[in-house]
Amino acid sequence: MKDITGHDVPLESYRGNVLLLVNVASKCGNTPQYKGLQALYDRFRDKGLQVLGFPANNFLGQEPGSDQEIREFCSMNYSVTFPLFSKISVKGKDIHPLYEFLTGRETNPDHAGKIGWNFAKFLADRSGRIVARFEPKTEPLSDEVVHAVEKALIT
Repeated sequence: MKDITGHDVPLESYRGNVLLLVNVASKCGNTPQYKGLQALYDRFRDKGLQVLGFPANNFLGQEPGSDQEIREFCSMNYSVTFPLFSKISVKGKDIHPLYEFLTGRETNPDHAGKIGWNFAKFLADRSGRIVARFEPKTEPLSDEVVHAVEKALIT
């Protein structure tokens, strides 16, 4: 995958970490969740959590900017330091293979289904298995997310 600066990043480099994969957008009612995502990352990154943000413009054009504009927005407004990736599509005919995997019935039967909006969250354990999915309105620091992260970090 390409990171937000255009560099190739193999997802393999995250092997052994717990991952929270989130489709993000800068002009959405859920955009303030960046603050909670960053706080979650700060709280658990030393224990092995990586939050991975995937900008997507699939919902009412709520991520219209270039990768550089997205990076600047996230840095200036939310002091984001967790990894952000180049803008992708999370649904439809041009869906990125990562999101095809995350939402596919064959590849992720327990947590499959189309992405409904920005800030849908998938939690992968250290082996890469998807162990939880959280709806877009679920806050990153909610008890539900924090408990699932803690459980994934200790197993």
